[in-house]
Amino acid sequence: MPEPTQVLPEVLSQIQKLPASSRPLIICDVDEVVLHLIAHLEDYLHARDLAFLKYEYRLTGNIGHQDNRQPLSSDEVRRLLLEFFDEVSHHQDMVPGAGDALNALAEDWDVILLTNLPGGHNKPVREKLLSGFDISFPLLTNSGPKGGAVAALSRGRPEPVVFIDDSPTNHASVHATLPSAVQIQFIADTRFLNATEMAGHIDLLSGDWQETAAFISAILQGSSRNQ
Repeated sequence: MPEPTQVLPEVLSQIQKLPASSRPLIICDVDEVVLHLIAHLEDYLHARDLAFLKYEYRLTGNIGHQDNRQPLSSDEVRRLLLEFFDEVSHHQDMVPGAGDALNALAEDWDVILLTNLPGGHNKPVREKLLSGFDISFPLLTNSGPKGGAVAALSRGRPEPVVFIDDSPTNHASVHATLPSAVQIQFIADTRFLNATEMAGHIDLLSGDWQETAAFISAILQGSSRNQ
């Protein structure tokens, strides 16, 4: 099991600017949860004669040349992803139902978007795109596993805290750092969703926002009945 993760100073400074609140909290990822990522990335790869080698959750070792299936190095993958976000992050498509679900849930929950953009890269572009989809929740940028950021965001708030993310690495980090969090692994791409085995600490594995919103609403209803 991973070790608990510390919140990064640059993330904590963003958290400290948020208004205090006693409402229950949803911490939601952006890529492949609110905005499509895999479909856009696959198009980007194919245009460069590259492809995913398997439908599994890793990038280094899983992106390679279409002709000989030779994987790219970690440096090549890192450079490719930075170029991809520079070129594509201003026109990613929204995952169907994401905006309606989150805006409806926001009547009873605080919603905070937590996305991995090292150094805040392309944050204003991302905020503008989301705003165009009528998604205007606070957007915090993180780097690396998200457990520390999720624990810091939840500090001083009542339970439940719901964490929604596609990455198994981020979910493992949250489980190690804030095991009380309700964890929803949301993967919009059906192929990656179907290839993902549900870990024991995951409360819901889904690629459907209607199902996800109903699951979250039921959590709050259950909490009210138990009080």
